Amino acid sequence: MFTGIIEAVGRLAGLEARGGDARLRIGVGALPFADAKLGESIAVNGVCLTVVAFDDGHFEADASNETLALTTLGGLREGAPLNLERAMLPTDRLGGHLVSGHVDGVGRVLEVREDARAQRWRFAMPPALAKYVAQKGSICVDGVSLTVNAVDEADGDGGDSTFEVALVPHTVAHTAFSSTRAGDPVNLEVDLVARYLERLRTAQ
Repeated sequence: MFTGIIEAVGRLAGLEARGGDARLRIGVGALPFADAKLGESIAVNGVCLTVVAFDDGHFEADASNETLALTTLGGLREGAPLNLERAMLPTDRLGGHLVSGHVDGVGRVLEVREDARAQRWRFAMPPALAKYVAQKGSICVDGVSLTVNAVDEADGDGGDSTFEVALVPHTVAHTAFSSTRAGDPVNLEVDLVARYLERLRTAQ
């Protein structure tokens, strides 16, 4: 489990195809890593990955075919910046919201515009996710816990649903959003509570 508060921006040091899936080697940047352990979970752009090897400055993790197909990880180029967060401890403050690291879909940056010292970001999302996204609710974008400012449903003609968030200068400066541009794909995870409420509502 994670909080969506990014601890460091790392870099993709390599992506090696292995028997149809892939192994990622990731530079940890300033991530606190002195007590790293094999088998621990680290969120990489919002995707929960398991550490299978590590040294002082890198860790390696395997990504299955499903992970590569349903997230942005398979399309990353070497050197790409990555939002990193180690799994939370029971004693940690929950500064963002409860994040599982299980991506629900891939969205796309539609627009970035200045808003005083902050920035307004608008994203497209798969229409099936729109029912889980509420104004003033939480959403995780590339591993970052964000508050939804506005939601627009798809028009029914095959168009995307959209949502908008505001990023303060600290968030832009301390995440991979500083290198993200309009048109880039992003990993989306909807609010965990909304997902379970929908399951309870529809269960027979």
